[in-house]
Amino acid sequence: MAPPDNDSQSLNTEANTVNGKHLGSADLDEQHAELVSKYISQFDLVDIGSRQKNTASDLKDVRNILVTGGAGFIGSFVARKLVVLYPEYHIYVVDKLDYCGSTRSLKSLGNFPNYTFIRGDITSPDFMAFLLKEKQIDVIFHLAAQTHVDNSFGDSFEFTKNNVMGTHVLLEAAKVHGIKRFIHVSTDEVYGEVVSRPDCPEDTILAPSNPYSATKAAAECLVKAYYMSFGLPILITRSNNVFGPYQYPEKICSKFICSLLRGGRCFVHGDGSNSRKYLYAGDVADALDTIFHQGQVGESYNIGSAFEISNLDLAKRLIRLFGLEDKMDEHIEFVQDRAFNDRRYAVDCSKLERLGWRPKTPFDVGLVKSIEWYSRHANEWWGDIACALVPHPLKAMPPYENSQMI
Repeated sequence: MAPPDNDSQSLNTEANTVNGKHLGSADLDEQHAELVSKYISQFDLVDIGSRQKNTASDLKDVRNILVTGGAGFIGSFVARKLVVLYPEYHIYVVDKLDYCGSTRSLKSLGNFPNYTFIRGDITSPDFMAFLLKEKQIDVIFHLAAQTHVDNSFGDSFEFTKNNVMGTHVLLEAAKVHGIKRFIHVSTDEVYGEVVSRPDCPEDTILAPSNPYSATKAAAECLVKAYYMSFGLPILITRSNNVFGPYQYPEKICSKFICSLLRGGRCFVHGDGSNSRKYLYAGDVADALDTIFHQGQVGESYNIGSAFEISNLDLAKRLIRLFGLEDKMDEHIEFVQDRAFNDRRYAVDCSKLERLGWRPKTPFDVGLVKSIEWYSRHANEWWGDIACALVPHPLKAMPPYENSQMI
């Protein structure tokens, strides 16, 4: 299985070699700094942020990290962060390159010796067992999942296969291999609708209300079971809605931005009163980095934001940012609501804040940065995205270049 041109390193790449030359730590730092300067844009460096200062004692000898779903939205933020900030780690990204993933999101990492892309499916037990053993994986960041709620109403079996079976395959391989950390990335939607009750702490009983969140809750149950039964060193994260550049435009922020860039409308489900709390993707990657290095094994951590906005107000906010406030009515269209649409979600993230994490990116700053990115890249990143911008999209097919064996 050969990696894609310019988007990966050979499967035999060593973290401490460049062009076949073995490097000492000082040489490695200098070489790495040169690569960062040459290939990582200032746009991405701002989001990559800084290293964690504290690390759990049993993680001092970690060398090889696997990021599942690393060609997707949040996964690519995590991959860029780990490759750039931690040259002592070798980051392996595995992704099957479904419709919402793209190796373009990882192209800037292609020349780093501590990065390898491998195309593969996490639901294959033999493949995952081989990968963990062959690459001597120490840590898994598990982000690979089907995540779009709308799709789960019509294609729920696919969600069960990827989100539940895929997680189970990884857990079994991790148990056999002896992983040092298994960071399972979940969602605040597992708590269900939060109305007339306090924000949910991590010990809240899970009450998912749609097929997507039900599969994520089921996956969490498996993760917890492997901790209780086999002592697998797991961590679970549950975050609010995430937005930012590099996101396939099926979620509300990216979808509305891409529609407005084409002179189109923001399709608002129902009356638009449903509200969500939003986190910028760079802040979520920071949270995952913090939890990996400092989190307590066996614990769950909410990743939350205080900023909340209704879907209708979000549409209006974006229209104003585009300078179209005098044509507000022309760019909003109310459409049929989802089969079921939770009114709001809300989590208590004080547990994570005690580890020193706080969101840094104000909502409008993240929106402006997203608009800038989509205005330059929306038409090239995933191929034709028109099918994602309709009110109730069907699942897209992967673009041609992603459908080839690599």
